[in-house]
Amino acid sequence: MAYRRTPAVQARLDAQREAVLQAAVGLLAERGYGGCTMAAVADHAGIATGSLYQHFANKAELSVELFRRVVTREVAAVHAAVARHDTPRERIAAVVETFATRALRAPRLAHALLVEPADTVVDAERLVFRRAFRDVIAAEITAALAAGDVPGQDPELTAAAIVGAVGEALAGPLAAARPPDTRTTPPEVVPALVSFTLRALGGRDDSDA
Repeated sequence: MAYRRTPAVQARLDAQREAVLQAAVGLLAERGYGGCTMAAVADHAGIATGSLYQHFANKAELSVELFRRVVTREVAAVHAAVARHDTPRERIAAVVETFATRALRAPRLAHALLVEPADTVVDAERLVFRRAFRDVIAAEITAALAAGDVPGQDPELTAAAIVGAVGEALAGPLAAARPPDTRTTPPEVVPALVSFTLRALGGRDDSDA
């Protein structure tokens, strides 16, 4: 007869898994993927390394789950920012502003998400991450096209180009910044990225007016 976990045992394991992921997020923000070894995560979570393997078979599996956890939070923040604005152009600007601002506030974490060398499985998740932001922007470009607010264009192509350009533009500032003090980041980075984005759409921003 196959062993079945009791509800109490399953609840304990679920709580332990959640504690592991929270510990891993903290380590990722401090040390990047290089510092998220199985032993380090277990120590940070206050459990034995062997116990960690009850939840994740290896570091690659842990890294994927960790990446998804953090990215889901970032995508949710972008959607919340979009919901606060009325026009497609304002919502597109909000996506870039929110993403860049949050990245620069947590540079080590953002650097790990965007550019730090990691397992192949994490690179695959990065593509999913980029597509999630691309799709948000593409939907708003489609709405802007329908309203006649931007010139004719391929929404998905423009959105992908914006996501790629923003990520590349942030790579330098993220590498230069060190938590908890990010004051070395040029204050004009975020507005410059928003201005670039609006120009990429083919319209005007406030500085052009």
